Amino acid sequence: MLEGLIGGLFNGVSIGAVLLIVALGLAIVFGLMGVINLAHGELMMFGAYTTFVVQNAAREIGGIAPDIFIFVALPMAFLVSAALGLLLERSVIRYLYGRPLETLLATWGVSLILRQFVRSVNWPIAIGLGIFAVLFGVGRWLLNHYTDWDRISQWANPIFVGLSAAIALVAGLWVQNAGSNQFTRAWFSTRNVDVATPNWLRGGVTVGTSLQFPYARLFIIALTILCVIAVYWFLNGTAWGLRIRSVTQNRGMSACLGIPTDRVDALTFALGSGLAGIAGVAVTLLGSVGPNLGVNYIVDAFMVVVVGGVGKLMGSIVAALIIGIAVYLVGSGTLALLFPPTEVFQPLIDFFNFFATTSMAKVMVFALIILFLQVRPAGLFPPKGRSVEL
Repeated sequence: MLEGLIGGLFNGVSIGAVLLIVALGLAIVFGLMGVINLAHGELMMFGAYTTFVVQNAAREIGGIAPDIFIFVALPMAFLVSAALGLLLERSVIRYLYGRPLETLLATWGVSLILRQFVRSVNWPIAIGLGIFAVLFGVGRWLLNHYTDWDRISQWANPIFVGLSAAIALVAGLWVQNAGSNQFTRAWFSTRNVDVATPNWLRGGVTVGTSLQFPYARLFIIALTILCVIAVYWFLNGTAWGLRIRSVTQNRGMSACLGIPTDRVDALTFALGSGLAGIAGVAVTLLGSVGPNLGVNYIVDAFMVVVVGGVGKLMGSIVAALIIGIAVYLVGSGTLALLFPPTEVFQPLIDFFNFFATTSMAKVMVFALIILFLQVRPAGLFPPKGRSVEL
């Protein structure tokens, strides 16, 4: 029984570690910027698919590449998700600051678009998007340098975007019709894909007769610790981290002091999105990857941020561990096994056995969170001082 409890606690901590990596980025975006980003899970999905692509490239290279591809996938997933998050912030979010309902609806629409993009993307779509990016980027640069763009942007920008999109669409359709079936086939489609665990992450540390700590879950826990330390150092030990905290506490005063608030917003959103990409790498070590991957984590990540206290790093850590351990102990039936099978404890055993599935365990934990927020609506670590008024 003791080994089962220790194993359950370890598995719960590993689940909490994954939730914490996902929630770290969300805590930065939601806690520091007040943006409800429902596309955060899809940014994690892109990190997972980046890992899949890096794995396939490593197999083509051969040698030791399949064993060390995870160390290439981590920075690549961070950069891909950060770039996508930066694009989202510059094109959509920047116009919706201070309007949480509109932000929620907009990012929900973006999440649907990203999911369908992963299902459908092929070479013609990629070529069309590349053409649009080149036309739009080069064209805007030329117009900014050789015209009075501030004066004509209100009517010229929609025309320019529409013209670039039309040219890219025609080019993509032409490639689609002219290409072979192999060339136009979807890269990922709707099926789930698997990322093979490197050889050195297979197996685990055996303790006693039946207790085992898998290397993959130990790696996820270590990765989570490194991410937490890196985020804490960035926010508290760098100039840009100081600017981020300054803008969070008082945007107007920060702007008066010369802090570029628009750049701070972009950097903050990119950082949070990049952390979602790293979470995607961690998730690939636990199971298959599919277009709906982000949906399975976004609600849990929001629960971590809200329970921990909005904008509180320590609160997110504690909440992620509590939620991860609770979901696993209840969902795996471990909690029911802790009670002796006597008539006195039989009602408790039946109660916990009723919730001994992952979905029902989440229902129970969610109900407990609702009750907890009735007592402490600001979370485990509520804001203090001036930040309460903001």
